[in-house]
Amino acid sequence: MEKRIIGRGVLLGALGGLLAFVFARIMAEPIINRAIDYESGRDDAQMALDKAAGKPMGDMGPDLFTRSQQQNFGLPFGMIVFGAAMGALFAVVYFLALRRVGKITARNLALLVSGGMFLTLYAVPFLKYPANPPSIGHPETIKERTGLFVAMIVISAAVLLAAIWVGRKLAARLGNWTATIAGAASFTVVMAIVMLILPSLGHLSANKEYGDFATETPQPLKDPSGTIVYPGFPADDLYHFRLYSFAAQLILWVVIGVGFAWLAPRLLGERADRTTPAAA
Repeated sequence: MEKRIIGRGVLLGALGGLLAFVFARIMAEPIINRAIDYESGRDDAQMALDKAAGKPMGDMGPDLFTRSQQQNFGLPFGMIVFGAAMGALFAVVYFLALRRVGKITARNLALLVSGGMFLTLYAVPFLKYPANPPSIGHPETIKERTGLFVAMIVISAAVLLAAIWVGRKLAARLGNWTATIAGAASFTVVMAIVMLILPSLGHLSANKEYGDFATETPQPLKDPSGTIVYPGFPADDLYHFRLYSFAAQLILWVVIGVGFAWLAPRLLGERADRTTPAAA
């Protein structure tokens, strides 16, 4: 049964990744193209300023892959593989939770596990460190940004497990409804404190061309006299890219959760229609 659960998880994850790619290809790719054009234009403007100031000119080198290759091969391959990996991880977590839950049906458990994983692996970290289009963001802070996002994932997962434990402990005295509210409130409060403590992406910037109050996304480029020679990155494109990135991840996890809930009766037999057994 374990192999069947993991196998179905991989297939559902790959399907979710494919559907997320189709959505991203239609909605997000035009924004990515505009972001790349923006970066090229900004680099040209910066090179002109550097040339006028007598600074040495850097060579960015050729791209390893064309935009067509990235859009039509790299992106779908990466999203399908990522989806399959998330589906496998979901299946493992689901199988472990199946033997430890109380009066929760196997179908509802699938929805709860997929929702919890979406919350901890993407939604909560996204609130603190939202996605930026490729090429938009200071290259000096790539490692720091990646490290902070991973830290948010680890912390949110640990806090969620702790909140579940608190809820289970309180259920006997307060009832399931009140205990659930208490657990959710504790998770929200702790994660809000964590978000306040962790630094913002703008404070990580080592690039001083934007002034003392550096931001993660490019601001207007100015010459030595203070005249704007190139505009900042459009706020509308940034907003819509983040919205579509969130939606693509939501599609992935909805496919995994709903698909696995639909397959539960076939995978688990009669246990999908009855409550799962409590842990010993």
